Amino acid sequence: MTATRLGTLLIALALVLLGWSGWSLHRTWNAGGDDLGKDRDLVLTTGKRHVAALNSMDWNQSDAGLRQWLASSTGPLHDQLKRESATSRQKILKARTSAAATVDDAAVLSLDVRSGTAQIIATVRVRLTPVTGQPTVQRKRYEAGLTRTPAGWKLKSLTAIPVGAG
Repeated sequence: MTATRLGTLLIALALVLLGWSGWSLHRTWNAGGDDLGKDRDLVLTTGKRHVAALNSMDWNQSDAGLRQWLASSTGPLHDQLKRESATSRQKILKARTSAAATVDDAAVLSLDVRSGTAQIIATVRVRLTPVTGQPTVQRKRYEAGLTRTPAGWKLKSLTAIPVGAG
């Protein structure tokens, strides 16, 4: 094999290796972006569902509602809801009012996939329906902390943001 042919072969081999490396790098970067987008969408969807659940209650089915609150939460929030469940049940039954919440809008403020934590902000419309009287609508804003658990993303905190706050 001549030096010219060997040089041409080495250049061709280097070009193939360079092309393969570039393609692999491109695929890795795009796959990571797609996964992050999917994680963000999952956090947003799950967070909205859990925020709505913690603002909803059918007073006729308070035990099921309280179980839903616990299923939507983890950590300190879960512990607090569990600790206060008997008191909450009494208040719900005494008020005889049902609440149906809808998350009108929400956004992911932060997401750390590695640590399994996220923060969202949400605006919520709650329709309160008493046994007697007319239904009313309340508007609320929340910041919610989420943690990834073996059962999926759950709320670890839920903080009301005053409507007049910037």
